[in-house]
Amino acid sequence: MSLFSGNPAIRRPKVRRLILSDYRSYDALDLEVDGDLVVLAGENGAGKTNILEAISLLTPGRGLRRADLADCAREGGRGGWAVSAELEDEEHRVQLGSGRDNADSTQPQSRKCRIDRAPVGSARAFADHVRVVWLTPSMDGLFTGSAGDRRRFLDRLVLAVDAEHGPRVTALERALRNRNRLLEDRFVDVIWLDAAEREIAGIAVAVATARSETVAHLAALIELGRDANSPFPWADLALAGELEAIIPDMPALEVEDRYRAMLRASRARDAAAGRTLVGPQASDLVVRHGPKNAEAARSSTGEQKALLVGLVLAHARLVASMSGLVPLVLLDEIAAHFDPLRRGALFDSLAELGAQVWMTGADPLSFVELGARATMFRVTPGQVTPL
Repeated sequence: MSLFSGNPAIRRPKVRRLILSDYRSYDALDLEVDGDLVVLAGENGAGKTNILEAISLLTPGRGLRRADLADCAREGGRGGWAVSAELEDEEHRVQLGSGRDNADSTQPQSRKCRIDRAPVGSARAFADHVRVVWLTPSMDGLFTGSAGDRRRFLDRLVLAVDAEHGPRVTALERALRNRNRLLEDRFVDVIWLDAAEREIAGIAVAVATARSETVAHLAALIELGRDANSPFPWADLALAGELEAIIPDMPALEVEDRYRAMLRASRARDAAAGRTLVGPQASDLVVRHGPKNAEAARSSTGEQKALLVGLVLAHARLVASMSGLVPLVLLDEIAAHFDPLRRGALFDSLAELGAQVWMTGADPLSFVELGARATMFRVTPGQVTPL
């Protein structure tokens, strides 16, 4: 039974038809899907991840590869590409489309988005119909990687529940670059710096607050769902940063004033460093292995993978509870590093979630524990056929 069965406020969108045109390795693909647990099996390089990436473009942002628009175009194609998905939930059916026009080197290119073939301003409009979460092999080093990697991971978590978070992060990056340029000018009028820091403070507090609230909600949900017998250990989460430390204790306007004072005090240091050193652009997501009360970075590779899976599953539940939409879940090369017992537990957890889950793997036998619950496809270069 689905985790959200019986709750009429929760919708469960599923992709029932996926059409790709000139996308990555696909000249043309028209794939009909009637299952909830979908497996794409095929050799490395066959195009499995390309399908997951195409689905991830039904959300704001640059998808699970964070690729430039031009990189999504098929080599040897016309330079443009298109992704179309027909989604169905308990209430209605909707078609979402995303793509890029044929390349014209003289014109800037932007992603075009459509809902039921009608143009919309951006992919943020898709958030009324679908949310997507994912886990890819590139995220396996998250806990041992840079703070920047963890911030980008966190921003994806926030974006899945708040479609406006992406523009705020982009605006903050732009405002910080402006301040950095002003700091390079030894003769700049202090009035310009004050104005730049006032703009930064307002955006930065909004970004940091959205991150803090998402982490708090996720931590509370994880606390409720703790299971000492689960093969996927729970994660203890916290945000580390000077701004994040004061957000819970004072009103937003006071936090902005405090942060402006921090920026003023750090002008000389930031000018010497060539960047702004304090603020949400320097914060970190701190993750600990809950049952062991140990830093995630010091856990074994297998424990880190299990922690990530547990975190993504918890995030999917959070997205459903906060948005009213059970997200599509994309799991790239998910089964390769788990033993049969842990694979079986993962598949049971995914079935319980009630989401449509797309999984990839090189060996179909890695999914044998799914049995008849899965819709299986074989992926070969440029083609997808039932398995």
